[in-house]
Amino acid sequence: MIHDLPETRGRLTPGKLLSELTWLRVGGAADVLFQPADVEDLCTFLGGLNVEVPVFPMGVGSNLIVRDGGLRAVVIRLGRGFNAIEVEGTRVTAGAAALDAHVARRAAETGVDLTFLRTIPGSVGGAVRMNAGCYGSYVADVFVEATAVTREGALVTVTAQDLDFAYRQTRLPEGWVIVEATFEGVPGDPDALADKMTDQLARRDASQPTKDRTAGSTFRNPAGFSSTGRADDSQDLKAWKVIDDAGMRGARRGGAQMSEMHSNFLVNTGTATAADLEGLGEEVRKKVFQHSGIELHWEIMRIGEPAQE
Repeated sequence: MIHDLPETRGRLTPGKLLSELTWLRVGGAADVLFQPADVEDLCTFLGGLNVEVPVFPMGVGSNLIVRDGGLRAVVIRLGRGFNAIEVEGTRVTAGAAALDAHVARRAAETGVDLTFLRTIPGSVGGAVRMNAGCYGSYVADVFVEATAVTREGALVTVTAQDLDFAYRQTRLPEGWVIVEATFEGVPGDPDALADKMTDQLARRDASQPTKDRTAGSTFRNPAGFSSTGRADDSQDLKAWKVIDDAGMRGARRGGAQMSEMHSNFLVNTGTATAADLEGLGEEVRKKVFQHSGIELHWEIMRIGEPAQE
């Protein structure tokens, strides 16, 4: 594939091991990793790329299992040139590669409350695409608009109506790459916002295995949600509770384990393969369904092909 790709000012790396780019540190190689120099470079590349070649935009790999056989696609990963953060009034515009935590801190320093982003792992592009949220707030609540590059290489503005936000998902078309997003926060005192984020971090560290190799919450909470992705408290079931009830806290498969600290966190103890992690997750889903009749749905995205025998 590398010989048929458009010319670029960015960097093309054939056979890039994606295990080096994901938080769980598992997975095979991508056919090609493309790191564009800037937006124009990305537009030109996608515009010249054969439409039959699959494209997968990848952030920092914080909520992702890449299977052991790798990914037959061009993986696009944004870096420098896509991580600027600008604040104007209560509006914050951030490049898709900007880390959610950095956006929260920068906004707080200027008196804008986007503090819920502080404890969300990953970058802005993924946060928009997956309608990330915590502490009762979601990207959908603060989203103004985003800029994306289509699979054909056109630069377009994307609205909330286009994305049709739902719980942990949007309708972003296949192969589109978000390059920038604008959020509307609310005014706040910088010192108070800093204290709020400190409290959030303490709560997270006290209840989640932040020092282990995880990819955040493994399964969605089996609750009802509105069209904007806000939880319906009348059906306030938690994934960790139904996992506990099924006796799967601490369960192991190869080098994979459901965390003893928080049973909705899937951990690579150091030797796990992607097959170990996904297999344990599927075992948990089966046990929960057998015990309670509740079907858990993956929150971690799983992509690629299994390893060949």
